[in-house]
Amino acid sequence: MNTIIVYSSAKKMGNTGNAVGELATEFDAQTLFLDDYVIHDYSYDHKNKDDDFRSLFRRILQFDHVIFASPVYWYAVTPRMKAFIDRITEFMDDEQLKPELRELRSKQFSILSTSIHEAAPQPFTEMLQKTFEYLGMTLKGQYHKQYPYEG
Repeated sequence: MNTIIVYSSAKKMGNTGNAVGELATEFDAQTLFLDDYVIHDYSYDHKNKDDDFRSLFRRILQFDHVIFASPVYWYAVTPRMKAFIDRITEFMDDEQLKPELRELRSKQFSILSTSIHEAAPQPFTEMLQKTFEYLGMTLKGQYHKQYPYEG
């Protein structure tokens, strides 16, 4: 099964980057760091077509298993990850794009989180799980890596 890890974090090679590297080795996965790209927020009039979102989403559709990875920021994913997830709505709104979106129905997803706690909080994992299950994906696994506080 071909796997890609899509991740976002304030530091590319911080704790989340390290956890992504470990999981990438385990799954022989490619990685995609969202913060290297321009991804605008969702807009109802779809005015943000000139950024990197659509090409990234289409690249992700080439994989059978997508691992979404983010540190826990106040019970949520990073702003870049949230913007990426929100932009998937464009493929729901446009009849020409819907066939591509439906490809998610044959995909599996996993969640990788990092924080100072032993486990990710339920609101964090629940948002991701409910979103991707709504899109037809099947949950394969959840992974969490605890790191000491470095404040």
